[in-house]
Amino acid sequence: MSLSLIGIIVVQIYWISNSIEYNDEQFSFAVKQTMVGVATDLETREIAKYQMAKQALTDSLGQQVPERKVRRLLLARQSKSLLENSRLYNNPLSDDYKLDPQFTDLDLDSIALNRLIEGRYEQIEPERGSDKNKSKPFRYSDIDIQRKITGELASEYFSILPLPQRVTTDEIQSLIATELENRQIDTKFEFAIYQDGFATRIQSDNFKYIPEATWDYPIFRTSFDSVEPYYLYLSMPGRKKVIFSSIIGMAFLSLIFTTVIVVAYSSAISQIFKQRQISQIKTDFINNMTHEFKTPIATINLALDSLKHPRIAADPEKVKNYLRMIREENKRMHGQVENVLQISKLEKNDLNIKKSRQDINVLIEDSISHVQLLLEEKNGTIKTHLGALRTVVLGNESHLTNVLVNILENAIKYTDEAPIIDVYTENVKNKIVIKIRDQGIGMGKSAQRKAFQKFFREHTGDIHNVKGHGLGLAYSKRILEDHQGDIFIQSVKGKGSTFSIHLPLIV
Repeated sequence: MSLSLIGIIVVQIYWISNSIEYNDEQFSFAVKQTMVGVATDLETREIAKYQMAKQALTDSLGQQVPERKVRRLLLARQSKSLLENSRLYNNPLSDDYKLDPQFTDLDLDSIALNRLIEGRYEQIEPERGSDKNKSKPFRYSDIDIQRKITGELASEYFSILPLPQRVTTDEIQSLIATELENRQIDTKFEFAIYQDGFATRIQSDNFKYIPEATWDYPIFRTSFDSVEPYYLYLSMPGRKKVIFSSIIGMAFLSLIFTTVIVVAYSSAISQIFKQRQISQIKTDFINNMTHEFKTPIATINLALDSLKHPRIAADPEKVKNYLRMIREENKRMHGQVENVLQISKLEKNDLNIKKSRQDINVLIEDSISHVQLLLEEKNGTIKTHLGALRTVVLGNESHLTNVLVNILENAIKYTDEAPIIDVYTENVKNKIVIKIRDQGIGMGKSAQRKAFQKFFREHTGDIHNVKGHGLGLAYSKRILEDHQGDIFIQSVKGKGSTFSIHLPLIV
């Protein structure tokens, strides 16, 4: 059972750990796909704008112009326009403008410009029939090639513009939000566009680079070496919350069920040990009760056999003595049975205890007289220190006397030498406290915790070296609880014990 429980817990931890790792990977993949989507949307927009500019230029020329010449004219006009505007307003171009210096001093129809554009175009659109392309096992379709070429040309066309003219912060915000919504990712995000490792003006207000929660992806890519790509950085501060929220339900249920299993397992183990303890206690109880009954039965049988003898039967004094022995042993057995029955009745709350005003000092003196013979057999003494000024309680005389007698008998029985017992009384607030202190063998901490349990008896070597059935203290505690009182024990092994009885006073 223990190995199975440990295995279940390990499997649950492994499953939760793997789920977190898997969801983390899925989240990262979804974020990267979001950035790919944003980059594609930006590229598609620029392709559309480029196509519109090209169509406008073609319409303005009013004649059929070769495709390559149109592209050259678009790129040259973009460069010339930026340069002229800069000179016209006496405003130097900022770093945001990626104007190629090779375009600045060229005429639109110059041979040098044609060669420059041709060279760049060849970088984008190599001959599909060349040996270089024939060696590749993968072949783009005509549509893919056309889109790739158009995308590269559009990116080159717009690359000389400053970034704020190509895209705005609000546009990036909207594109990212749309892509995240399409992938069902609901969390706050921050973004920024970087170039050459430096932040541009296109970024959210609270962007902060978090190594474990920031992803990057190139945008506005071009095949021309002269143009450095921009990088879009996307930060998700709530990444962990999103990942954990996806498994919190199942993890919570798993935790609940595992807890139930652990509690049930602990309860089962506890019950097993408790049943084992009860079984041992009952075995000891049966052994002790057997011993308690065996002695008086043997004494009665011996007395009866003696009475059959003619000499004994003829002597009235001896007959009277044997009859007294039989009566006392029978009374002793009856007392043992009565104690067991009283405990049973107390457990079922069937014991009807009638209460009246009782003086504790009187009950103490009466209890001492009950144990006087047992005390004399061991040459012991009992000293009373009755310091309480108020001593009247509401109780049952017989049961309270039995409680005091039980404790005094234990003090006598569990003392190896001549017992020395002190009985104290004192008033504490509205209660009377009775302390019975002995100098006997005492008991350990473990025995003190179990002293008031039914059938419990601390072993002192031989199980029968001290007679008893383990019901005296359990009976005493139950009686005192019925009187709204309580009993406590303080003991040191080898130095003796002190029992404290607390009972409420009446006026």
